[in-house]
Amino acid sequence: MKPDEAPKSFADLLDSKWVGKIVKGHPGYSGAIMTATQPIARDLSWSYFEKLAKQKVMQVQSAGDPPRKLAFGERTVTVDASEYLVTLLKEKGEPVEFVYATEGTPLISAPAAIMKNPPNSNAARLFHNWSFTVEAQQLNVDVGALRSVHALVKERPDRKPLSEIKIIRENAAVVYRLYHKITRKYTRISGV
Repeated sequence: MKPDEAPKSFADLLDSKWVGKIVKGHPGYSGAIMTATQPIARDLSWSYFEKLAKQKVMQVQSAGDPPRKLAFGERTVTVDASEYLVTLLKEKGEPVEFVYATEGTPLISAPAAIMKNPPNSNAARLFHNWSFTVEAQQLNVDVGALRSVHALVKERPDRKPLSEIKIIRENAAVVYRLYHKITRKYTRISGV
């Protein structure tokens, strides 16, 4: 589709022209999708998902599935595509484009931790410390197409700077506490 034809908001996806053309990850299968679904339900309300369900949305399990369904031409738009996956698909020449919803784009943070009593605790601590260096964070951006909030890391020039994107923030403690409730509610609404 032409850029001016693309939906610009979550609300735009409720237009009848998108019936049968949308793909969305199911929060019961993917932590990233759960983390995106919770703040959308919080900010737009569950009635948004009730209306979206009437659009005959293809439900998939993995957070990686929505961008692949677009690249394969199985669907036209997605509710929740991982930016880094879309970026990597674009680099391979796939016909996908990222749109940041006017209501805001869910931010999926990726915390890091060391397991209690790992087999080699010193190596674990060394790797953990290295992963937060400028060099490691820049690798995440350059090779993995991820984002970094490290002050010395340079953004990819082919993407909109994070500072220019309206963000919807998740609350990890709430996502964890409401996981089963969100899964049950979403399953009831989506029918999947």
